[in-house]
Amino acid sequence: MVFEPKHTDFKLSPYTGLTRESWIEAAEYLLKGIFGNIESVEDPVIMPRHEREITYPQKNSPMWKYKAEIFEGLARSFFIAAPVIHIEPDLELNGINIRDYYRKQVLCSVTPGKKNYVLSFSDMKELDESGDEFATYQQTVETAALVICLWLCEDEIWNTYTQDEKDRIAAFLSDYAHANTVPQNWRLFNMLDMAFLHMNGYEIDADMMRDHAQNILGYYAGEGWYRDGQSFDYYSCWAFNMYTAIWNVWYGYENEPYIAEQFEKNSNELMKTYPDFFDRDGFTNMWGRSGIYRNASTSAFDGNLMMRHSEIDPGLARRICSGSLLQFLKRDDFLEEGVPSIGFYNRFTPLVQPYSCTESPMWLGKAFLCLHLPEYHPFWTSTESNGSWDKLKSGETKVTVLDGPALCVANHEASGITELRTGKVVKEKTDEHGMWNYSKLVYNTKFPWESKPSKNVESQQYVVEYVSEKEPSSYLKANATFWSGEKDNVLYRRQFFDYDLGVETHWRTAMNLADFVVPYGIVRADKIRMYRRPLKITLGTFGFPDNGTEIVQMEENGYKAVILKGYDHMGKEKQLAFTVYDGWDGIDIVRSDGTNPDSDRSFVLYAKTSRTKQYGYENYVLISQTITKEDHTDFTDDEIFPISDISYTDAQKCGGYGPVKISMKDGSSYTVDFDGMESGLML
Repeated sequence: MVFEPKHTDFKLSPYTGLTRESWIEAAEYLLKGIFGNIESVEDPVIMPRHEREITYPQKNSPMWKYKAEIFEGLARSFFIAAPVIHIEPDLELNGINIRDYYRKQVLCSVTPGKKNYVLSFSDMKELDESGDEFATYQQTVETAALVICLWLCEDEIWNTYTQDEKDRIAAFLSDYAHANTVPQNWRLFNMLDMAFLHMNGYEIDADMMRDHAQNILGYYAGEGWYRDGQSFDYYSCWAFNMYTAIWNVWYGYENEPYIAEQFEKNSNELMKTYPDFFDRDGFTNMWGRSGIYRNASTSAFDGNLMMRHSEIDPGLARRICSGSLLQFLKRDDFLEEGVPSIGFYNRFTPLVQPYSCTESPMWLGKAFLCLHLPEYHPFWTSTESNGSWDKLKSGETKVTVLDGPALCVANHEASGITELRTGKVVKEKTDEHGMWNYSKLVYNTKFPWESKPSKNVESQQYVVEYVSEKEPSSYLKANATFWSGEKDNVLYRRQFFDYDLGVETHWRTAMNLADFVVPYGIVRADKIRMYRRPLKITLGTFGFPDNGTEIVQMEENGYKAVILKGYDHMGKEKQLAFTVYDGWDGIDIVRSDGTNPDSDRSFVLYAKTSRTKQYGYENYVLISQTITKEDHTDFTDDEIFPISDISYTDAQKCGGYGPVKISMKDGSSYTVDFDGMESGLML
């Protein structure tokens, strides 16, 4: 079953057809699935569980973990329900009035002695046997969702409580608001709790609020992006650029005008380029942790529209929000027993983190916060526009480079696909999950990342195998990506394999990365930077869903290519072509089960080569191309083999030193030059 809106308007919304009424229907569609698993008004939002190895609570989890799950289910489903309650307060689902349900369950969650009480911070602290005076708890996250939702349906729920009931809720919130929090995006949860309390006449610690707010400002990296811990990902958009807007409205504009002004400025800066992170259909890229939140990535647009001086085009904002909504609601495998699955499309455990539970995906409800905008708001009345996509010439690719967060976006007019290249990444060398989320060479909106298809092949990653006669082979993958920026239309990065600070970088396996765009994808001209040999190297392409696949091999002037033609889970045509030039020995293919987020079975094409001499002067530069599109019209020979000439500085044509000039058949050329890269590396 997929979502089918009853109300559409393709004059107002020429790209998606969706209107405010369509969005209300979509919210009710999700709520119907959720409440289909709730038998009575007494039951918590605990959904059918299908994964028990990664998510919490586990078999031997402490009692508070079960309480945290109850609170996640309540608060995150409330994200979807709250705006609907305000619009349709008498809505009933599965025989339950949802306004009455949330009114009752919110009060139960903060009331000691009630079955669904989720524990105050003080109670949590008493139960905590870790001895950690700075311990933090999951419930802090959900308190922010709770106050947002109480604000969204203020007249229908919050204002119906007695003063005693309001005081009880406020005491619970204050206990978390003024307690320990995680020193990253979590500070915003405490800030919103305090802002809600202040807005409703309760006393707060203004200095504590100010301390959190100045720290949030300090995480700002530029171009609208905040650094959340080490990494950059969608948290910058569904947390920093959403919660700061609400904080501004509730508290900041009036009480901290300087900080509020900076938050607004940063949000407007994000809006200059954030639309280009989505593809022509409005699809969200599968990138970064918490991919199970899906189209929550679009909530940053609503955040900007809440600012006093919003600069986003509302028609473009709605087009992207609606496109990303349909990306998931048009899948027949998105819901599992009526509830968003633990995955990106269907259930996909390689994506899942241990801090998630079955109810965690409901954070995608943040996308529905736009329903708080009244029906006359420009977000709903403006005609959909498609931003950069409407302005690109045939075959043109728009490249946006952001040095602050180390992100490079390519919008390919030829295919409508958006590709993302990332930097400033460092993960533990055993953290495969982190590498999949952050260390892929490229992220593609229509070919989401694949996990480990085999021990020596990864999609859009290099795998280095050190070969030894005396020891078993060791397989290394890049867990750190340094950023060096773009020069003359070539993006430069460096990846380290098995990186840690305990070993000097000269004793680390590394690869200098250089890549540039072509109409349907990206050409790579990377340089081996290894300290020992013999070794084997593989480079995988994007994972390709296998629902009946045609495999075609081609060759031109000794260079090789393999083309895959097939279909995704929903029957959409897919095509991928992989070409290898200098430095590679050939192309092979690995078949896999359970490693692709779209389909049960998949292929990964990969290039392979080896180097045998410890100090031999062998090919250093590895040149390849991956191109993709969503139809079966043949790529032309010139698209599959776009390079006309490769010119080296060294006489041996190995690329050991000096620039490498790559001339293309369309008359363009690119010079890959790693000289000086060392001085510009950023992490």
